[in-house]
Amino acid sequence: MKANGRDDEVHIASFVVQHREGAGPALAAMIAAHADLELAVPGDTRSVVLCESADRHAVMDRVDQFKEVPGVLNVLLVYHHAEPGHALDEPLPVADASTPA
Repeated sequence: MKANGRDDEVHIASFVVQHREGAGPALAAMIAAHADLELAVPGDTRSVVLCESADRHAVMDRVDQFKEVPGVLNVLLVYHHAEPGHALDEPLPVADASTPA
C-alpha cells in the first residue's frame, strides 16, 4: 500500500487518562465514538486507552479530545510506535538460542 510514494504507516499508542470518579461513562462514550480507540483498562480515577491509527496526527488529536471530556484531569501518552503497515504482516524472526545475547 502506497500513499504519496511511501508505505502507509500504522501508529499504535497507549494513554493513561486520569479522571474524576464518575467520569468513566463520559470517557467510555467518547472512546466508543472513535473506531481507532479501545478502553483497555477502565478504572475509577485512571483508565488505559489504546489507539491504533493510520494517521500520526490522530494520536495527538485524541489527547486534545480526551481533555475535552468532562471530568478528565490529565492525559499521558505512555507509548507510541509507528511502522509500515506491511511490516505487521511479516513473521517475527526466530531467536537463535546458540547465539549469545
